[in-house]
Amino acid sequence: MEDVVMVIKLTNVSKVIKKAKVLDNINLELTSGRVYGFKGKNGSGKTMLMRVICGLISATEGTVEIDGKILGKDMTFPESVGVLIENPAFIGNYTGFKNLKVLASIQNRVDDEHIKKVIRQVGLDPDDKRTYRKYSLGMKQKLGIAAAYMENPDIIILDEPINALDEAGAKQVHEILEEQKKRGALIIIACHDKEELEMLSDEIIEIYEGRIVAKEKA
Repeated sequence: MEDVVMVIKLTNVSKVIKKAKVLDNINLELTSGRVYGFKGKNGSGKTMLMRVICGLISATEGTVEIDGKILGKDMTFPESVGVLIENPAFIGNYTGFKNLKVLASIQNRVDDEHIKKVIRQVGLDPDDKRTYRKYSLGMKQKLGIAAAYMENPDIIILDEPINALDEAGAKQVHEILEEQKKRGALIIIACHDKEELEMLSDEIIEIYEGRIVAKEKA
């Protein structure tokens, strides 16, 4: 997919929940091979916008178009997407490797060696016999990131990817995102840390009360 530019286009997207407008007339065009940072306070609409883009919720008004196909009409979910929104959820009595192996078995795109490589890249040990429920918050976060990019999806969406990570873990996330961007992935992240967001993003999109109020090159 390196030579093919993928485009996500949002046109007049609004979302109403219990009579409250949580997204208000969003117009946005995103292209592959770039990292987009969503900036805004809690409740600004960042996470809701991520959910709309990956098909977890549908817009009340407007369209989300991915490579000319309309989400919710031509497809239920984007054809190739990896997502980490809020807390990762895995099977508690499985190891990290076994959890990823179960996920990978759905599409059979990657083998055991690739899964182990991805686990190492996020700073975990693929041979660790501890089950997921015994993982620390940082370890759970790392496994969630590994799951999101494991199959080299076209679109990667990460909500607060460096949450609960130490400096070394944050550096590993930087390297992973750089590698995925070079591969041609379209990456969307949200991050409370202004410096991290500027460091990771090619473009920052500021959201306030469900509206895009600013776009700036990082």
